[in-house]
Amino acid sequence: MKTLVIGTGGREHALALALSRDPSVSEVHAAPGNPGIGAFATLHDVDAMDGAAVADLAARLEADLVVVGPEAPLVAGVADAVREQGIAVFGPSKPAALLEGSKAFSKEVMAAAGVPTAGSRTCTNADEVAAALDEFGAPYVVKDDALAAGKGVVVTNDRDEALAHAAACDRVVIEEFLDGPEVSLFAVCDGTTAHPLQPAQDFKRIFDGGRGPNTGGMGSYSPLPWAPADLASVVMEQVVQPTLDEMGRRGAPFVGCLYVGLALTAAGPRVIEFNCRFGDPDIQPVLALLESPLGELLLAAAQGRIAEVEAPRFRDAASVTVVLASAGYPESSSKDDVITGVGAANGVADVDVIHAGTALVDAPEPGDPGHRHLVTAGGRVLAVRAVGYDVADARARAYAAADLISFDGLQRRSDIAAEPLGVVEGASIVEG
Repeated sequence: MKTLVIGTGGREHALALALSRDPSVSEVHAAPGNPGIGAFATLHDVDAMDGAAVADLAARLEADLVVVGPEAPLVAGVADAVREQGIAVFGPSKPAALLEGSKAFSKEVMAAAGVPTAGSRTCTNADEVAAALDEFGAPYVVKDDALAAGKGVVVTNDRDEALAHAAACDRVVIEEFLDGPEVSLFAVCDGTTAHPLQPAQDFKRIFDGGRGPNTGGMGSYSPLPWAPADLASVVMEQVVQPTLDEMGRRGAPFVGCLYVGLALTAAGPRVIEFNCRFGDPDIQPVLALLESPLGELLLAAAQGRIAEVEAPRFRDAASVTVVLASAGYPESSSKDDVITGVGAANGVADVDVIHAGTALVDAPEPGDPGHRHLVTAGGRVLAVRAVGYDVADARARAYAAADLISFDGLQRRSDIAAEPLGVVEGASIVEG
C-alpha cells in the first residue's frame, strides 16, 4: 500500500511513523511533511491547502490511501478534491468537516442527535454575549465559532476577560461549564459505523498546574487507569453513532476521525467539542500503543468497509508525550533557534522524538560546507514520546529523553501525566 500523509506537524509525523511500521504499507509519502518525517518517508513540496495540487500529487504517486491530517485543509475541502480523482482518502468532506469548522453547527448537530453536551448559546453581538454569560454564570466558557488553531476558547471567572474574548471574534458559542476530568476519544469512521481508539488525556495550559493560557497541547498520555472501563463503548453508543446517523441524514456522511472531547461529569460523559481529525499531541501516545495495522484500518474507513476489519488492538503498556515549545509560545513563537540532542533522545529505548515545528537550515562550517542545523520553526517544536510498562514508567522515560534536548527559550511542563487532568487543571478547557 502506498500512503500519502498531508500536513506538517506532530500529528502527521506520528501518523506517518505508525504507517511506516505497518507491514502492509510499502511506501510512505508526506506533503509538505517536516524534517522528522523526512528521515523515513519521501517529502513533496505541495501546499496542503491546495486541493487540486494534493489530488494531482496523489494521482502521480498512484497512492492507495491519502490521509489528510490538519483541520484547515479538511474544512477547505481538500479531501473532496482527492476523492474526485477516485483515490481513497481518510478525512471528511467539506460539509462533514463543518463539525469542527463551526462550533455553532456542531452544537446544532449534537442537539438534533440527542448527544449529551453542555448547554450553549450562539452569539453575534455584545448584548447576546452579555445575556448568555449571565444565563450560564461563572466559570465562563467562550468559544470562537471558527477555527482557531486549538486556542479559540477561554474559560475564566473574569467576566471582563470573557467579554473581551467574545469581542475579538465574529461569532462565539457561550457554554455552561462542565465540571469533571477531560478525556480525548478518537473514533475512526467510515460514514455509517466506527471503531474507537483507546482514550487519552491532553494537557492544554502552558504552565505546570494548569496555569497560563491555552495552547495546542503541552503533553498527553494513554491509557487512563482512572477512567471508567466502559467509557469507549458508552461514548460510541451515546455520542459517535447518533452523530454519524445525523450526519448521514443531512447528506454529509462523516468519513475520517471524529475527535470527541469529553468531560466526565457526575451525570456521565458530556461532549465539550468535536474535531474532524486526530488531536495533537493526544493521538501520539495512542498510536504508540496501537498493535493492529493502522494502514488497514484507515483504508477500510476510507472505503466504507470498516466492519470488515478487526477492531483496533493495543499493547498492554502505557505511553506519555511531553511537548517542547519555543520561547514566547502560545502568544508568539521563536524561530531559527538551533536544536541539539534530538539524536541522543531518539536513541533512548522506547522513545520517539516527534517533530512539530522544526526546519533544516544550511549552516556551512569550515571543512563541512554541507552541514545543516535543525532549528525551531513554530510554537510547538518537538514532542518526546515514550512507552513504558505503566504510566509512571513511560513518564520517567519521556522526561529522561526530553532532558537531552535543548534550544534557546525551550518551554515544557514538568507535570504531564503526574495526575489526572481533572485534579490538576479543572475542566472544560480542551480545544483539540
